[in-house]
Amino acid sequence: MDRTIVVPGQVAIAQGHRLEVVERLDGVTGEAVIAALRDLETNVRYRLIEEAGGDPVRWLGRVLDCTVVLSATGSRTELRLDATGPGAIGATVALDEADAAAEAAKAEADRWGSAVPEPEQTERFW
Repeated sequence: MDRTIVVPGQVAIAQGHRLEVVERLDGVTGEAVIAALRDLETNVRYRLIEEAGGDPVRWLGRVLDCTVVLSATGSRTELRLDATGPGAIGATVALDEADAAAEAAKAEADRWGSAVPEPEQTERFW
């Protein structure tokens, strides 16, 4: 499963490198926040936040694409990873998004009407 993460700063990691991602659940917004990255190929560690939020969740991924964006307001890095273990936070986010999609589909079906015609009964000859 591909997953894109965005981190502040310039974190250039080569394609194909394995990463350990540490996430924490933000107590205010309830969203997953990237706390740290570790390039398992070079053992370079990137600590992104200092304060302890919730329990850390670690998962592994392989870098598919790395884009460093530089602008007048600062820089950020977009990493597209092939996640090999999403962890509890990733699973929670995925389930929340799936529930939202199911509710949207139900609302759309109700709006258009969900009357499904019954299939015609054919005569059976024994």
